[in-house]
Amino acid sequence: VNFMSALASAFTILFMFWTLTNLTKRIIPKFGKESESSLIAVLGSALVGSLAYTFSDSFWFSAVEGEVYAMSSFLMAILFWLGLRWESEIDTPRGNKWLVLISLVVGLSFGVHILSLLVIPSIVLLYFFKTYKTITIKTTAIATIISILVLAFVFKLLFPYTLKFFSALELFFINTIGLPYNSGIIIAGIILISGFYFGSNYTQKKNLIGANTIIVSLMFMMIGFSSWIMLPIRANANTCGIKS
Repeated sequence: VNFMSALASAFTILFMFWTLTNLTKRIIPKFGKESESSLIAVLGSALVGSLAYTFSDSFWFSAVEGEVYAMSSFLMAILFWLGLRWESEIDTPRGNKWLVLISLVVGLSFGVHILSLLVIPSIVLLYFFKTYKTITIKTTAIATIISILVLAFVFKLLFPYTLKFFSALELFFINTIGLPYNSGIIIAGIILISGFYFGSNYTQKKNLIGANTIIVSLMFMMIGFSSWIMLPIRANANTCGIKS
């Protein structure tokens, strides 16, 4: 477990280095033509920034302990890097593949630590500054509010109510219908999978690109969130040896 923390922390610095090079390269066109010296400046700036974070007290401490914070830092780093990749290819035919991958990592991050979800507003703002031509204080404030609402939807509605949906069906089919244990969970899973299947097929046939992207992104978010299946699996393992 300690080795995983160190490995995750190392990849955190790697993605931070790539993120810093991505951001600093955007400054160069404002100051003239790219040259070898500008390349050295980009790589040097990214190296100094990433190494400064590497040897910071809190990050280094998290890298050598068996806790969730190293993996959470890695997921935050990869999420923002994926956001930059999506922003740079958003106008291409297959640019939204990065959004689907972002959704998968968001779902996975909820199984590690909710701190990783704080990257969501920054990704929404990347989309705003890339697609909207009129950037004012008013539009920026509205985009910031929307980004917070997206975070609230994922954190307060999507994941909690998914768990409540599974719980409600489990209680209904066991206590009311009288079916065996876990039947409600299985039926809820079938309903969820069927909804994504028919929804993605319908939007694809109708050429509803935006709706299809949202459905596929939510589906991959749920795939990442499926790490929480660990709870019913361990609950049925009967580790305490209780006889029914």
